[in-house]
Amino acid sequence: MKKKLLLFSLFAATVFTASAQDAPKADPPLVISGSVDTYFKYDFSKHRDPSTGYSNIGTSFANEQNSISIGMIDLGLKKKVGKAAFVGELAFGPRGQYQSVPNSPNGDSFHIQNLYVSYDLTDKFTLTGGYMGTFIGYEVISPVGNFNYSTSYLFTNGPFQNAGLKGTYVFSDKASLMAGIFQDSWNSYQSTFDVSSFGAQLFLSPVKGWTAYLNVITGSVSGTEFDITTAYQITDAFKFGVNAATWSAPHDGGGFSGVALYPQIAASSTVSFGLRGEYFKYKDGGPSVKAFTLTSNIKAGPLTVIPEVRLDRWNTDEFFKDSDGFATKKASQFVLAAVYAF
Repeated sequence: MKKKLLLFSLFAATVFTASAQDAPKADPPLVISGSVDTYFKYDFSKHRDPSTGYSNIGTSFANEQNSISIGMIDLGLKKKVGKAAFVGELAFGPRGQYQSVPNSPNGDSFHIQNLYVSYDLTDKFTLTGGYMGTFIGYEVISPVGNFNYSTSYLFTNGPFQNAGLKGTYVFSDKASLMAGIFQDSWNSYQSTFDVSSFGAQLFLSPVKGWTAYLNVITGSVSGTEFDITTAYQITDAFKFGVNAATWSAPHDGGGFSGVALYPQIAASSTVSFGLRGEYFKYKDGGPSVKAFTLTSNIKAGPLTVIPEVRLDRWNTDEFFKDSDGFATKKASQFVLAAVYAF
């Protein structure tokens, strides 16, 4: 009897194991991520543009004066099954609307941040095609990816997104190379004329904690930008980043150049401080600006509270207004932002 029970148990176990092996494997789950942000901003000159409500310093986002304002809700979807993957990301709110206005006659309050597919041809080589957040620069659109809440002049004047087809080859965890062809115009998933820009990125990580990206994008319509982005986690508490770029407009139409430094120090596991010091200049004798932004990140789980003080000074008085409405070279502001990531 015992032998029969033993044989029956072995048979049942064999059938169960075979059935489990034959059953189709479930696809990996759809990954949902994103963020929500809101802020208060105060320009110390109390200047408010009567037509827009904007204060003096208007670098891309967080422009309203003496107002409790919203940034955006950012929703991202991604999934990978086998060697094929997709990423879709959509933003709703003024932070996204700023980007969609040039491409939308209605000024829609939504914007496609990313929409692309990719395929791993080998373990080291991946092809990606679609509309992608740019590979140029240190700062990004989503506030979750930045330490400072306000953005730099280098970020504002460079591309936000590039549509195209690129290939990335990973040599090792210390080096990779991306190269691709992109739309002639920045920040648009529709080509103005044709796909005529070339872009490339060399990634290097010489030592643990140090990453560097050497970037270039060039085209007859968009001009040519060279960009270096690097960051080094020197100690557990201290990080230092650098972004340097130069852009030449097509047909000798001028351009810009600049450099930004990002020292950051962690006072504890929940509180850190960072200073962004930037020098930015328009070419061909154009104006220049020095900007200093002192920021703190205070974390409470997925919520980050960001108090920030910023001082900008141009070498000309054509950009800012003082408290009496007269032209001035300098402006300062305070921002208190809250960013919730999920």
